[in-house]
Amino acid sequence: MRATLTVYGVLYVVLEVVGHQLTAVSWPEVTALDVAAAVTDAMLTVAVLVAVLVGLDVLGHRWHRWVLTREAEQARLAREQWAAEQEPIGVRSWRPARWALPAATPSLPGVGHPQSAVGNAYGRPGARTVHAFPEDDGRLL
Repeated sequence: MRATLTVYGVLYVVLEVVGHQLTAVSWPEVTALDVAAAVTDAMLTVAVLVAVLVGLDVLGHRWHRWVLTREAEQARLAREQWAAEQEPIGVRSWRPARWALPAATPSLPGVGHPQSAVGNAYGRPGARTVHAFPEDDGRLL
């Protein structure tokens, strides 16, 4: 739809320019050379208009890219400035300090527990012993 309106608009401009030039000559004295000159002038007018429109379109695209680049640069500079102005925020923990873990007592299986000899192989008295192999009698090697 847009292309057809453009073509009709160009043809209208050409016919108007040709008609204006032919009326300036007066109709009884119109020759083929006059018609050719009028058509040439009309096409020159159309070519100049198209060149101006294309130039404006190209400048518009370049200006738009320049604006986007400038805005991106300003945003980057603003982010850098904002980051430089920020100071670390100190945060105090609301939790009390943890107690130190008690020192581990060295305990070996079968040492220190009088029931460990009758307990399981891991030195826990009263714990249930599960043997992986049937020939295992629960003694430590």
